[in-house]
Amino acid sequence: MVELRWQPPAPVDLARTLRPLCHGAGDPVARFVDGTFWWACRTPQGPGTLAISAGGGQLHARAWGPGADWLLAATPDLLGAGDDWSELDVSGHPVLRRARRDRPGVRLMRTGRVLDSLVPACLEQRVTGREAFRAWRLLTYAYGEPAPGPAEPRLWLPAEPARLLEVPSWDWHRFGVDAKRYRAVRAAATVANRLEECVELAAGQGLAAARQRLALVPGVGPWTVAETTVRALGDPDAVSVGDFHLSNIVGFALTGAPRTDDATMLELLRPWAGQRARVIRLILLSGLTPPKYGPRFSPQDMSRI
Repeated sequence: MVELRWQPPAPVDLARTLRPLCHGAGDPVARFVDGTFWWACRTPQGPGTLAISAGGGQLHARAWGPGADWLLAATPDLLGAGDDWSELDVSGHPVLRRARRDRPGVRLMRTGRVLDSLVPACLEQRVTGREAFRAWRLLTYAYGEPAPGPAEPRLWLPAEPARLLEVPSWDWHRFGVDAKRYRAVRAAATVANRLEECVELAAGQGLAAARQRLALVPGVGPWTVAETTVRALGDPDAVSVGDFHLSNIVGFALTGAPRTDDATMLELLRPWAGQRARVIRLILLSGLTPPKYGPRFSPQDMSRI
């Protein structure tokens, strides 16, 4: 084990900053246990496990495995050290102003690992969270491997690209993943090395270039690109167009309207162009949700079809 104690220049809300990395309460790759964030990752130096806890104004990071040094070096970026909210002006809207005041430590993370965010995003296309989280768990346990580090909590490394390409169609069916989604995962795994270059591409040519490269992958559309770049690259302008709930939540928070389409959502967010992901994060943290009409959607388990 190697460790790092880091004094951030501004307060960091550990839970609200890193919670988007957890794909469901039973995520085998990333989870919170008694206030400590645990994450298993395949780094450029090899597999590793990271644990981060907060106390006394400091953040304490511990790491295990061949990728431990890489994970510690990446910890400040993971916690949003490069995420500058100083130019975001939300003073003109009471919901945003209140959310920003109440959550001063929220940051946009930057994992620096593209495939680790792209695969679960592909699994989450057009299905409920429960279906997607189940598929992610089953895929990881079947084709990943135990992560280095302590026996508890028992973390698993996500499947390597070569292993993703080995998953047969009947296992995808067992995981509840339809052909369109697993073909997107396979397409991403085929060009995994090129996708990881998006980190350097974003730093050199800008986030727009990284988004364009991701969008070249068959089956990866605007929603999946945004879900990936906001986590892997800390994209401050990512907007998940096509999300089943997001446009309604944004519209209700900003105008009080119970129903909003994507075009109207984009128009409402236009004053914050370049920082729309930050505004969306504040809206989601505000807890405001539009009224529900009709019964809760009951997904069909395609693994039983």
